[in-house]
Amino acid sequence: MEYLKNLIEKKNIPQLVLTLLFVLYLVLGYKMPSNIAEKIDTTSGKIIVVVVALLLFAYSNPILGITGLIVAYELIKRSSVTTGSAALAKYYPTEEKKWSPFTAENQFPYTLEQEVVSKMAPVRTADAVSTPSSFIPILDNTYDAAPINYNGTI
Repeated sequence: MEYLKNLIEKKNIPQLVLTLLFVLYLVLGYKMPSNIAEKIDTTSGKIIVVVVALLLFAYSNPILGITGLIVAYELIKRSSVTTGSAALAKYYPTEEKKWSPFTAENQFPYTLEQEVVSKMAPVRTADAVSTPSSFIPILDNTYDAAPINYNGTI
C-alpha cells in the first residue's frame, strides 16, 4: 500500500502516467505495427526491451517496474506474432518432431535369432588369438595393382 501512496504523490505523476499507459496497452491489446515489430523481433531488439524493463524496475516504483516487465513480455510476444516467427517456432518441424514417430517403431524385442547367434558365437580368449592357425591365406592375382599400404606415386 505504501508503494501505491508513493506513486500517487505529485512528484511521481510521470510514473503514474506511464503506469496507466502500460495498463491501457495491456488491456486494450493493440496490434503491433509491422515496422516496429520487425525491429523488436530481433535478438538485439529483445535484449534492449528486457534491459529497459529491468532498468525501469530498478530505478522506479515497484508497481511501475512490475507492469513494465509484463509489458515487455507482451511486447516481445506480440511482435513475434506480428512478424510470424511465433508460428514458425510452433509449426515448423524440428529434427525431434520429424523423428519422433520412428522411435516407437524402432524398438525391437530380443529375437530368437539373436539368442541363437549369441549362443553359437565362439568365445574369444587370449589363448585362441595366440595359437597359430591351420590355414595359410593365398593372395589372388592383383594384375599389377599397388598394395593397399603403398605410399609412392603410381
